[in-house]
Amino acid sequence: MKLAFVSPYPPSQVTLNEYGYHLIRSFIGKPGIDHIYVLTNHLENNDDYEKYACEGLEIIPCWKFNDWRATWSIRKKLKELQPDAVVSNLQFMTFGSGKIQAALGLFTPWMCRLIGIPSVVILHNITETVKLETIGMADKKWKGKLFLWIGEQLTKIILQADVVGVTISQYVTILKEKYRKDNVVLLPHGNFELPERKPLQEPLSEIELMAFGKFGTYKKVEVMLDAVKLLEEKYPSLSFSATVAGTDNPNVKGYIDSVKEQYKDMPNVKYTGYVPEEAVADIFHDSTFVVFPYTTTTGSSGILHQAGSYGRACILPKIDDLERVVEEEGYDGAFFKTDDAVSLAQAVESLVEDPSRRKNIEDKNYAAAKGLPMSELAEWYLSHIYRLTKFKLN
Repeated sequence: MKLAFVSPYPPSQVTLNEYGYHLIRSFIGKPGIDHIYVLTNHLENNDDYEKYACEGLEIIPCWKFNDWRATWSIRKKLKELQPDAVVSNLQFMTFGSGKIQAALGLFTPWMCRLIGIPSVVILHNITETVKLETIGMADKKWKGKLFLWIGEQLTKIILQADVVGVTISQYVTILKEKYRKDNVVLLPHGNFELPERKPLQEPLSEIELMAFGKFGTYKKVEVMLDAVKLLEEKYPSLSFSATVAGTDNPNVKGYIDSVKEQYKDMPNVKYTGYVPEEAVADIFHDSTFVVFPYTTTTGSSGILHQAGSYGRACILPKIDDLERVVEEEGYDGAFFKTDDAVSLAQAVESLVEDPSRRKNIEDKNYAAAKGLPMSELAEWYLSHIYRLTKFKLN
């Protein structure tokens, strides 16, 4: 069997690139899989993909981010390759930061049906649970209603795939009840490879708060930096620092530069810019706490799963999908009120002053990260793919 994946892939900086990397590699060597194609976006230099290639996996840049022709480029390549099935790793902004380009790219699953190739979609968010005004999509009420309607139409198009997997059980219920479709299944987020665990040096003397992602819409780091100032005042004998690991959200260009200017008096803040796959481990190992400075969420959190795999405690708000994932998958942390630096500082204090609780959370998160490794999740996908293609193992 030849499988094709439509997904961002490192070193592409398009959202879901890292998830695509771990998911796709988990299919290598699975029974019946002879070859894997990764249909990903073009880079300025496509040769940069070479260091992420491996035997049995072929990386093929064939579409451009923010290009309204992305679906047609993918269609052309699929007709040429003739894979037995296609898996699309999607969220609503996968194909562009521009609304039209992003929307047109989501016609890919429908296009697969038209050309007769069985398709599975992993859909990371749904419009019904996203607060559009907080992610830069709708600054006026009428815009919110319009984009919700557009999102519903795009969801109907995505549901033309043979199987649509979502990462949270509530999503299954919403889509089945609202759209009257029976091809929606739970395909959990899954956990990345468990690296060698590096416990923190005890007792804590240097404490680093780290936030990871694309910032400026519903992820804003000011609350974390303000909390660091409060913690420095309360604990003069401890050394506090912060790391902002990531880049601007495409909808808020210049956000991190504005933060650098606003907090230029804080020498203990590090801005990493884009974090390549090979540097992710060091970012998490160097952190004491992984902070989630979110005002809302847009699906299951890959950062939460990574924090668990590196055995780190989380400082997070109890909101929306994030709360559901924490409860459903067995993660834990210290919680704070959204956009409240005092509350965030108090959450950190609770774990600084109670090392046994912090260690318990670290252990609990690490155990949760072992719950469903990507290698096992791939079997879930393959069970659906085998059924769609009527493939039988010898």
